[in-house]
Amino acid sequence: MSEVQTEQVLVVPTERFHALGHFQGFSAKPELLEQLLLAEHTSYRSRDAVEEDPSFKQLIPYCLFRYTDAEGTAHLFQYTRGSGQGEARLHAKKSVGIGGHIAHTDAGENRDPYREGMQRELAEEIVIDSPYTEACVGLINDDATPVGQVHLGVVHLFDLESPQVAAREAEICDAHFLPVADIVADLDAFETWSQIGVRALFAQHGT
Repeated sequence: MSEVQTEQVLVVPTERFHALGHFQGFSAKPELLEQLLLAEHTSYRSRDAVEEDPSFKQLIPYCLFRYTDAEGTAHLFQYTRGSGQGEARLHAKKSVGIGGHIAHTDAGENRDPYREGMQRELAEEIVIDSPYTEACVGLINDDATPVGQVHLGVVHLFDLESPQVAAREAEICDAHFLPVADIVADLDAFETWSQIGVRALFAQHGT
């Protein structure tokens, strides 16, 4: 069996998400995450099963990396998804987000499985060689696509002192920082979550 078929991932009932305040697109209410992560509502289920089951939302940390140069120009880390990454429906799309599923192996005594899972995914996919600050800034939901119907993105913004982020996985292709304005001008080439996040956080004020 494949890793996707056997992996147990963190999910929340879509009904619970709707009860807290369903939205389409971006929500600048990071406090929703705390309510979504309450133990009485979350469970771990077969990733193979929930990938096609919109009655559950898989919670996905979606980490963006911003570097602002001496002139005040903001840059975002961006890359192209290779064909070997887990979600086949996103292959060859550009992205500004790094992250992935929270697995049952991230849980344990005195551990926060969500934070553990986010840090594991980052360590697997990239190398960050710069001091940074990090904050959860909102959530992304996109029920207009098959991928979006079964996932809920939790956006974390990392502000770096220097543009020192490198891909660790070969499937993170052509990875480098670009000025936000350049990304905004080419948004149609990016996956839907990146389009939603960049428009909500950066497009209007260019930072």
